[in-house]
Amino acid sequence: MDSNDRDAVADAVAQAETLTSGEIIVVIDRAAGSYRSVPLVMALTLALFVPWPLLAMTATSAPRIFLIQLVCAVLLVGALLWYGRGGRFVPGFVKRRRAHDAALREFTARGLTRTRARTGVLLYVALQERYAEVLVDTGLDGAIDESVWRGVVSALLDAARQDRLRDGLVEAVTAIGRVLASHAPSTADDIDELPNKVVLL
Repeated sequence: MDSNDRDAVADAVAQAETLTSGEIIVVIDRAAGSYRSVPLVMALTLALFVPWPLLAMTATSAPRIFLIQLVCAVLLVGALLWYGRGGRFVPGFVKRRRAHDAALREFTARGLTRTRARTGVLLYVALQERYAEVLVDTGLDGAIDESVWRGVVSALLDAARQDRLRDGLVEAVTAIGRVLASHAPSTADDIDELPNKVVLL
């Protein structure tokens, strides 16, 4: 996202927060994890099988076999790290778990547990994992049905798939603001406790 996109989302946050005492933070994470260990383990495991056909079918010396195995390991690591970038070898449920854990960390790190009425809301998006989640603090937890947040996330992910991430984020923030307005309406002494800027990781 460029600065204009981030500014548009930040403006949507500021507008949404005029309706509610809640605080909305948007975090966009390029990747919740690197997943490099998976192709690395795969490559080294495959390299373990290289000596067996050489031992069984040739009279190649042990030092030469070791050298061949080493070269194969290096080539396999390079090829699988390149092909497996972005977690291609990682099951979807593992990536979703990693993204959820990252969202929980960001919720705490961004001060959403320290708002006056405990009405902080995090909209977390992990681009590489194609994952989004809405997390709310204890002042709102249980007051709003989870299906509401699932609807917000579903619409956001649909927009992202159509290459309309900026629009999807603005619409999601606006929808969150409307929901919060009915459960945590703005008060006369309400102050903006957290910055409205988009956090890009």
